[in-house]
Amino acid sequence: MIRTYHELIQLPTFEERFKYLKLTSRVADPTFGSRRYLNQLLYHSPHWKSTRNAIIIRDNACDLAHPDYSLGDQHAYIHHLNPVTVEDIMAERSIVFDPDNLICCGFQTHNAIHYGNDNGLPRGEIERKPNDTCPWR
Repeated sequence: MIRTYHELIQLPTFEERFKYLKLTSRVADPTFGSRRYLNQLLYHSPHWKSTRNAIIIRDNACDLAHPDYSLGDQHAYIHHLNPVTVEDIMAERSIVFDPDNLICCGFQTHNAIHYGNDNGLPRGEIERKPNDTCPWR
């Protein structure tokens, strides 16, 4: 399945957006292995930095570009909707910098997308009711 930013932003809730992006990786799964230095070179390049800034501005620094989930003071991560490979980076394929393949997100959301643990995901505001914090009522 090819994911796109334009499809993603049509989904109205944060939870729907997360499910659309969720991958099935495990924490120890290798991504770049011994060639991890390549993605570090990418993420420190001027081209990536300008692309990153453009995505943060486009998404208004909101987690999964959802207006109710501002990242505030959190560091913004830029997630590739469709994972890139060493070959994509080496060949400088457009998928690496394509805005339709990139989304702004927070650290917890980024990890939850990759590793499936959604316990740390931001939650919407809870509607409070009288005595809802009083266990004996």
